[in-house]
Amino acid sequence: MTTFNLPRRASRQIHIGPVAVGGNAPVSVQSMTNTATQDIDATVAQISRLEAAGCEIIRVAVPDQEAARAIVAIKKQIRIPLIADIHFDYKLALAAADAGADGLRINPGNIGGKAKVKAVVDCAKANGVPIRIGVNAGSLEKKLLKQYGGATARAMTASALGHVKLLQDLDFHAIKISIKASDVPRTVEAYRLLAASTDYPLHVGVTEAGALFPGIVKSALGIGMLLAEGIGDTLRVSLTRDPVEEVRVGFEILKALGLRQHGPEIIACPTCGRCSLELFDIVEQVEKALLAKSTPVKVAIMGCVVNGPGEAREADIGIAGCDGTGILFKKGKVVRRFPQEQLIKVLLEEVDRFAATKV
Repeated sequence: MTTFNLPRRASRQIHIGPVAVGGNAPVSVQSMTNTATQDIDATVAQISRLEAAGCEIIRVAVPDQEAARAIVAIKKQIRIPLIADIHFDYKLALAAADAGADGLRINPGNIGGKAKVKAVVDCAKANGVPIRIGVNAGSLEKKLLKQYGGATARAMTASALGHVKLLQDLDFHAIKISIKASDVPRTVEAYRLLAASTDYPLHVGVTEAGALFPGIVKSALGIGMLLAEGIGDTLRVSLTRDPVEEVRVGFEILKALGLRQHGPEIIACPTCGRCSLELFDIVEQVEKALLAKSTPVKVAIMGCVVNGPGEAREADIGIAGCDGTGILFKKGKVVRRFPQEQLIKVLLEEVDRFAATKV
């Protein structure tokens, strides 16, 4: 696959549980649960679905002590590292770290004074967990808003670097930083400024990106631009949707840039007057069936048996159909013909065979 071949920003490496972040580690895909963390069964069930989709790090909200205590039971039932998301009450960070969280996400500016930040840092050190400094445009310090004339990219960067210094002064360096706005230009500018000012690993994303279509577009542009410039060590696509969709989009962004190969890549023709298949329905069914597959394989679903194989000659496996006949092709060459109603069945069986050869 052709990539941008731009140098990756050099960053320090930290670990969130067993997952390496920064340095030469692959860009990892994160998400966040939208269940009540106190509801252990619901939270574990959602994380299990996210794990099946490829999620590599999960974040949970910790709004109270009950949620912090729930981390003990949740951790016993999941495989991926868990980050506790803390706001305002530093005691929740202490409780979450002691309960087994693999990382903390805090905004030092709303945790309290230096003594409270020190308590969090001391607890993080004792438990061997990193801290993500999370800066959002919507929650900047009033003095910075006044100094920079609003929640500008420079104001966001100043906030992040100020919080970094706060932790560094306490001799804490297991740090990851995020610096997000809800619009693409400000987010990209802020990350560029931050990337040039520090070597800590960066978690990238566009916050509050919105519902499915605007959220995907904003995230693909913002995250994609940064990754294409070598900026970003972990990512989260923020969508007002099932978080499994966030993971799917995250990996699609990485695959489109040639940075990760996770699971099948589906290419499909946009359809035209020659297409006699219910192609939209076929593509949707195949996407759902392949969601939990981790083997990288390029799959083509084409609507024309004449032009389809040639147009999708780079695909490992492809199908097309017309006038009741389906075809299976590999690398542009037709290898089998069969009844058109078996298109999905034949394709999924062939994907399983392909995956078996890669084990």
